[in-house]
Amino acid sequence: MRIALVDSGIGMLSTAAALHAARPDADLFLSMDPDHMPWGPRTADEVIARALTGARVALDAAGEPGLDAVVVPCNTASVHGLAELRAEFEPRIPVIGTVPAIKPAAAAGGPIAVWSTAATTRSEYQRRLIETFAHGVEVTPVACAGLAEAVESADPRLIEDAVTYAAESTPDDVRGVVLGCTHYDLVSEQITAALGEGVTLFTAAGAVAAQALRRIGEPPTGSGPGRVRVLASGRPAPMPAAALAYPAGRALMGGVRTPTT
Repeated sequence: MRIALVDSGIGMLSTAAALHAARPDADLFLSMDPDHMPWGPRTADEVIARALTGARVALDAAGEPGLDAVVVPCNTASVHGLAELRAEFEPRIPVIGTVPAIKPAAAAGGPIAVWSTAATTRSEYQRRLIETFAHGVEVTPVACAGLAEAVESADPRLIEDAVTYAAESTPDDVRGVVLGCTHYDLVSEQITAALGEGVTLFTAAGAVAAQALRRIGEPPTGSGPGRVRVLASGRPAPMPAAALAYPAGRALMGGVRTPTT
């Protein structure tokens, strides 16, 4: 089984770790884009171009027999690029996008908050998701200024400051918080500590991994451990140093294939 994950940076790690835990025999191609990150402030056309490029270089790196799935563990790329990715790769290769876990959070009962980037918080996309899946539930959108960038840097001080800011912007009575950016999954422990144990976090990583395996059809388990290959804007690369600051990144290290092998 060969699966590509396409994102601008290490926000993909939580989904990659979920796939690795479910299918440790799968080969994972982590197609990151450090030369053009972050994608959030870019235009829709630019995001589409970067996502397509990331998927294409992963397909090239996979060689024969190709990829079994392309996973897009990025809300921005899913919003703007999913249709174009599916037009190019499906039905031969299924493409799985990421949607914030607003539906299960609302079903668990409100009030809830949705933590996301400033651009996503303002987006029509998020507004429609809230209207569709959280009708009748009190929802507070929280723009998490600088949190994704802090996670990408793995700077503890920047992470603490950004988490504290978002937590202080979250009403005290919320019962659930949707992590609307996959970067936030990587600091879930810090977020829980800031909000308190009574708040449940809702993330998309596990559901996206499960959907990818459903779309593939879960072929028989391979005979050995899968390998993890990192692509940095198309170039073979080691795992980013910042990734190793997080449990999800460290969980993948056993399968990492170095660029020279």
